[in-house]
Amino acid sequence: MSAVEYRSILKYRLMIPMFPNDETCPFCRKACLDKYGEHALHCRELPGFKYRHDFVRDALMDILRRAGISAKKEAPVNFLTDPSEGRSTLRPADVLVFGWEGGKHACVDLTGVSPLAGFRENGFVAGQAVLKAESKKVEKHAKACEDNQHAFVPLAFDTFGSLAPEAVRFLSRVQRVVHSNFSTPQGRGFVFSRLGFSIQKGMAAQFVARLPAILM
Repeated sequence: MSAVEYRSILKYRLMIPMFPNDETCPFCRKACLDKYGEHALHCRELPGFKYRHDFVRDALMDILRRAGISAKKEAPVNFLTDPSEGRSTLRPADVLVFGWEGGKHACVDLTGVSPLAGFRENGFVAGQAVLKAESKKVEKHAKACEDNQHAFVPLAFDTFGSLAPEAVRFLSRVQRVVHSNFSTPQGRGFVFSRLGFSIQKGMAAQFVARLPAILM
């Protein structure tokens, strides 16, 4: 992580303004490109919106590969869809882990949210946003996976690095596989620290891409 990226992450976590003034987002023109960086992370119209998601997904794939766990990213499974949108919205699994649960393949679906999402309306409750994101993913995809003899693993995380319970459960098992394959002390905590760093690195890249040159 570069010095500029590191500073942007520190500012975000400490709520130190990193953009000069609040102004209308030049891409979506619907919201304020706020000085604390929240909109820069979540505007769907901004170039590279999926960068953080894909960066974390690739880090997870590398972790699984190093652990000796067979998996494939962006795997077409032909049943993941939102029931309200119909079959035309079929999408691949972010990561498909082969033979993960009782011989069934597991569809791992990553989603990242801000812990401050909705706090103005509902007040701030630690961990609420990531739990809600996990619940939405389960509601959307779990039944389709079960009906097609697949397990479903929602891997929800927030921008401060917190993980939802199912994500912790999945990564803890991956960590145990790492421990069983590598007895060196360096393997302890490898899975969680690597994924946590990738979340912050992905965010930092999004911030830096939007910082005025004078602030870099």
